[in-house]
Amino acid sequence: MPPDSGRVLLLTPEGRDAEVASAILRNVGITSRAVRVIPELIEHLPEASCAVVSAEGLLRADRQELAAWINSQPPWSDFPFVLLTFRGAAPDPRLVELLGNVTILERPFHPNVLVNAVRSAARARRRQREAELYLDERRRSEEHKEILIRELHHRVKNMLATVQALIRAPTTAVGSVAEFRDILSARLQSLAQTHDLLLAGDWQAVPLREILRGELSPFGDGMRIQLEGPEVELPPDLALALGMAFHELATNAAKYGALSTPAGRLEVNWEIRADDTELELALRWVERDGPSVTQPGRQGFGTKLIQRMLGSRKGAGFSFDFQPSGLEFGLTLSLEQQPSAGIAGVPARIPAVGPLGA
Repeated sequence: MPPDSGRVLLLTPEGRDAEVASAILRNVGITSRAVRVIPELIEHLPEASCAVVSAEGLLRADRQELAAWINSQPPWSDFPFVLLTFRGAAPDPRLVELLGNVTILERPFHPNVLVNAVRSAARARRRQREAELYLDERRRSEEHKEILIRELHHRVKNMLATVQALIRAPTTAVGSVAEFRDILSARLQSLAQTHDLLLAGDWQAVPLREILRGELSPFGDGMRIQLEGPEVELPPDLALALGMAFHELATNAAKYGALSTPAGRLEVNWEIRADDTELELALRWVERDGPSVTQPGRQGFGTKLIQRMLGSRKGAGFSFDFQPSGLEFGLTLSLEQQPSAGIAGVPARIPAVGPLGA
């Protein structure tokens, strides 16, 4: 708080008014500061609780600068003045108009009259300050709400685009409407699951490991599936895209690949490659000891979805290698070096190894 916060300013350049008023106020615990000229008064007005000014001190001075300050006050402010006049003399209307929020006090005055006038003015100033805080809070709240609404529009737009892509998926390999409904429902559930992770993280970032666990936990017993890699946090758009990609890979593995047989195993490992400007995520999905795998005759929707979700991203590269021993999927993606997309802990290349539930 400024040193002069709450002080009463005294602009009474003639006589003993400043000395007398200062002593009266000091006796009741009110601090004051005497100023000699209007520029000095204006310098301290923003931090003061009110100002006691003499009529003759204002009439003999250039008041334009003071008028400009009073007229430039923000909407919440109406600075209070106490104007000292001589008994029997009507206050100069020019001064009353200039000061606006003014209390007229005739001299000589009783000490209690001065104290009551100053306390009333200071109380009014405190209420103005409270109004300032309230208005500032309202403004910040409105700005925050606008940011949230814009972000919500962005998220809803992206979500609808993803759902639209799922609904338009090819259905040539689907045997019935019921089967298509079940496939679509599972994909939407995967999307919702990643959203839950984002909400848990205040929509800032999601750990890559948690996305994998969420998609793979229905298909393994915790020992058949191994996850290995450093802690990596992904921004919302990339988290949603990878969640959908992992869902397609996991569903395919459960139907036709390593997770379709009790002996099958899945290993997912990743690392972060860093240089001076960016980070790169390199991930490998390796299936083993499942049914013999052959190159499919056509590209399935899962592969097309992965290409759609990830293909346009910066530094994106992926490969499908249908080895007889199992599918090997490779993925590389650029990550921006920011708090919502990076590595938790250093060095990045030290792996964290464990089964699915670890």
